[in-house]
Amino acid sequence: MLLPINPEHPEPRKIRRAVEILEKGGVIGYPTDTVYGLGCDLFNKQAIETLYQIKGMQRDKNLAFICPDLGDIARYAVVENAAYRVLKRFLPGPYCFVLQATREVPKIVQMNKKTVGIRVPSNPVTLAIVRELGRPIISTTAAPPGEDPMVDPWEIKERFPALELVLDAGAGGNLPTTIVDLSEGDVRILREGAGPIDELV
Repeated sequence: MLLPINPEHPEPRKIRRAVEILEKGGVIGYPTDTVYGLGCDLFNKQAIETLYQIKGMQRDKNLAFICPDLGDIARYAVVENAAYRVLKRFLPGPYCFVLQATREVPKIVQMNKKTVGIRVPSNPVTLAIVRELGRPIISTTAAPPGEDPMVDPWEIKERFPALELVLDAGAGGNLPTTIVDLSEGDVRILREGAGPIDELV
């Protein structure tokens, strides 16, 4: 189902519809501040397995997740003072920060060395979803593996028919997030994307 939504002032009933699907273990497509994402409830293992299947993604490919704000990140990641200063400066924004995971994080989404990728996007729709759900959602680019991000919500619905819902907030971007590794105390750019890196390094 394709559901148009106001990108700046998302209608609460439409956010509630998306959250109901997530609560039941469904997978949705949704806008972020960079590209469209595919996602599900972070704490539903079966939903995560379904997401891997829908995207056709290998199980060793990492999944990031979205938190509503900086305060929430500390539940799922170890945030030292230096890292906190970076997060405070660049979030919300088009970045994914890799940090050491806490015990709260399901093992299925932990990367090597027990790290996690966490996002707080500057997008009213995405933030409304995670706030209403009350826990993070998975974030992976709406694109088949190895292909460019898909910008048209209708095409996302057609390409991934097993999605229970695609929130249509208009055309998305085609430049993914910048991935920054803070897990070892320094700043390492793993992928240069939508967010400028000049002030990071």
